[in-house]
Amino acid sequence: MKNILVAVTGASPQVLTETIYALYKQGRTLPKEVFVITTANSKITLENGFFNEGHWQRLIDDYQLPEITFSEENIWLIEDEAGRVLDDAKGEEDQSIMADFITRKVAELTEDDNLAIHASIAGGRKTMAFYMGYAMSLYGREQDVLSHVFVDHDFEFVSDFYYPTPYDKHIVGRDKEKVVNTKDAQVTLAEIPFVRMRRQADEALYSQMNQHSFSKTVSAMNSAGNKEITVNINSLSKELEVAGISIKLTGKALAIYLFFLNKPQRTEVLGRYFEDELSHTKEYLAVLDSIKADVRLYKTMGLEDEAQWHEHGFELTPQMTKDFVRQSLNGFHKALDASLVSTLVDQIKVHSDGLKSGATYRINKDLKVFIDGQLI
Repeated sequence: MKNILVAVTGASPQVLTETIYALYKQGRTLPKEVFVITTANSKITLENGFFNEGHWQRLIDDYQLPEITFSEENIWLIEDEAGRVLDDAKGEEDQSIMADFITRKVAELTEDDNLAIHASIAGGRKTMAFYMGYAMSLYGREQDVLSHVFVDHDFEFVSDFYYPTPYDKHIVGRDKEKVVNTKDAQVTLAEIPFVRMRRQADEALYSQMNQHSFSKTVSAMNSAGNKEITVNINSLSKELEVAGISIKLTGKALAIYLFFLNKPQRTEVLGRYFEDELSHTKEYLAVLDSIKADVRLYKTMGLEDEAQWHEHGFELTPQMTKDFVRQSLNGFHKALDASLVSTLVDQIKVHSDGLKSGATYRINKDLKVFIDGQLI
């Protein structure tokens, strides 16, 4: 079985050499190969320290360690589905991209039964460490371990410190005033016990999480074995929450979902006369009012603004077309598909029987839905 080290790193990539050193000192199995998950900015720091300045090879030479495969090809830059690489990971959207990337990588590695993964959460931003730990809890197997590495206070966040050297080497310590000897540094590797949830779930559950995104994985685990699914909608923030996952929706996507939720038996037939019935337009406009929709949505209904249809003497005309309904539902379902596993999407989506002569659209009438805390 091949042992590998997988780590998340940020501005202090030294956690890699510290971890290798600690494994060696504790007499534990060293990895045959090392992989790093990081951002574009952090990659520059990592390459400068390990390859350009030679600290990686120096560690191997100083302690006569067996060769460990580690090169630029082993550095995985966090990227979104379109292949755009993250320079850093500060924004809210960045967190989702980072979570999905880390989860996907751990999922892919754990598909190989001939790999034993040692995952380190010592580096990177706190959220990176959290997602790595969470991914290991979701996908980790008996042969996999999770750890954190610690160094003395004087050597923490010191850019010149990579590991305790077997010889004297004096550098400026953390306080920028005291000179310290790297030979005296103490490094502690702590293995972190973690719950392996994979053992508690049907293996078929994992196979349906086709892209191994963080949100899909969480939604699958949270909904597994749960016969009653609850949907919570916040009309102010335009968010739908289900199985512990919060999905931000456009006003258009949320409005069409509420439109069908408000229908008798949550069912509507887009028949021959659907587009001629003014009542559908009024119902949709009432939904837009309830969620304080953007004025642009009112303009799609042939209005100048949100107030015009209430004006005395204004003659409202039917505006709800079948194409508008289908396009709106397409946007809503895409948002669900991006964050939830298919079995969960199927329980909460708007279904259509697909008839060309007058398709019937429906939402499961037994689905429990709360809007702003009120059960509907």
